[in-house]
Amino acid sequence: MPRTVGIGQQDFETIRRENCFYVDKTSFIQEWWEQKDSVTLITRPRRFGKTLTMSMVEKFFSVDYAGRADLFEGLNIWQKSEYRELQGTYPVIMISFADVKETSFDQTRKTICRIIRNIYNQYDFLLQGDLLNESEKQDFRNVSVDMEDYEASFSLKMLSSYLSRYYGKKVMILMDEYDTPMQEAYVNGYWEEMTSFIRSMFNATFKTNPYLECALMTGITRVSKESIFSDLNNLEIVTVTSEKYTDSFGFTEEEVFEALDEFGLLSQKEEVKSWYDGFTFGKTADIYNPWSILHYLDKKRVGAYWANSSSNALAGKLVQEGDKKLKQEFEKLLCGGSIHTVIDEQIVFHQLDQDEQAVWSLLLASGYLRVKSVETRTSAYGDWTQVYELCLTNLEVRIMFANMIRKWFGRAAYAYNDFIKALLDDDLKVMNVYMNKVALATFSYFDTGKNPSEQEPERFYHGFVLGLMVDLADRYALTSNRESGFGRYDVMLEPRDPKKEDGILIEFKVQDTDEEPELADTVRAALRQIEEKNYAAALIEKGLPRDRIRKYGFAFCGKTVLIGR
Repeated sequence: MPRTVGIGQQDFETIRRENCFYVDKTSFIQEWWEQKDSVTLITRPRRFGKTLTMSMVEKFFSVDYAGRADLFEGLNIWQKSEYRELQGTYPVIMISFADVKETSFDQTRKTICRIIRNIYNQYDFLLQGDLLNESEKQDFRNVSVDMEDYEASFSLKMLSSYLSRYYGKKVMILMDEYDTPMQEAYVNGYWEEMTSFIRSMFNATFKTNPYLECALMTGITRVSKESIFSDLNNLEIVTVTSEKYTDSFGFTEEEVFEALDEFGLLSQKEEVKSWYDGFTFGKTADIYNPWSILHYLDKKRVGAYWANSSSNALAGKLVQEGDKKLKQEFEKLLCGGSIHTVIDEQIVFHQLDQDEQAVWSLLLASGYLRVKSVETRTSAYGDWTQVYELCLTNLEVRIMFANMIRKWFGRAAYAYNDFIKALLDDDLKVMNVYMNKVALATFSYFDTGKNPSEQEPERFYHGFVLGLMVDLADRYALTSNRESGFGRYDVMLEPRDPKKEDGILIEFKVQDTDEEPELADTVRAALRQIEEKNYAAALIEKGLPRDRIRKYGFAFCGKTVLIGR
């Protein structure tokens, strides 16, 4: 009989006590311990077992769980006598920033201080007796939601000192989801204040802390050293491209197939693979997201479980507000293709709207992209650089982005749907009515505030192209900005069934009032460009007759659109 699947269970003790489904990852304890790294930061996408791993490490090392052989008996780590003797022998401070999701710096600071205060409450027995002098006891009591910045910065270091003296051993610190406050600071606009606060705390806790035995940190991203780790030169960073701990987070294909066999679902392995396989850590491929697999074992049907498990707002914001080139690259990904880029795994959040490579780096770290191949190239300056070939991770991620793109037009959904219908019916009058409603409702939605789309509608245009790609994928192969004839067309819709559908070419053009007094003149210029550049050549080469190729010119002036053919 298969074990019970405990959806959302992240406490190691509960999973073991209730005999919930669990894939043995305790070998990580030995692998990490034997590295002897002072401070280890491991980044993995969300829902990849980071919190459960931290809970496992806490229960293994913490003096609060001394003698709890029942938690580890039968698991890999318990096969080694030296580790059986190590269990329950260290004071451990466990801290999680997973719930720090406030919209202002003041509230975020208070939330972090409250978390630290709650940790102190677990050790209020230290106030008894003479272990702490009166000054230290007062410092202990001063740790509160409203404590000063300097007190917050030194709070974890001072608690390490107290615990080290009490137990006669240095302290182990485990920090889960360390980067959640940083992501919220970027999204909500208080980055500088947040980095200053966190930098001081991390320096005192992890760099100048003589009471620290070792520390383990987890998160989704590797926040840039200049932002919060500038003073930490003792940090071992393990990212999705590193070779350490490659199978410690997430399920390997062997583990997934064993689980399917346990639940009588082995015959569905190819469907499961097509949906959820694709994550790659270091050189280890075929890693699966545990969250999706657990849901599949429980519900016995596929679905976008991981993609819908929490907010994808940051990923959506980056693509939605990205410039023309970024959206064009994303079109390739959505069509099943790949892109080539240099990756800098140190995420500089406040530069995301200026640096396309930083966007791809963040999407890779977050699990939306995977590495397909890596090539070392020489630049024009003679130095060496690694170029990564990236693609969308799997079908689940592709479906997530498709749904996200549909929501971009949510404020004009009825108009957008009617425009699509009119386009398919070649109803030019209706196309113009509804396209103007769509543009009016969504132009500013694709605007970053720096290059207003009322003057330069490329952000809207490429978001619109992505929308077409999603909604017409079953009937057309849609491409944009590709070579055909003597130039590069804007949009081409190649019918999947040429016997039933026409081919469609669309050219977008912004009105130049010096040369085109009327918007209709801009439409004619766009149509003339289609003819002069012979954009129809690619469709004709594929056997589509000229009279079955429809051509449209889209002319823009601010939020006004005129379509002609």
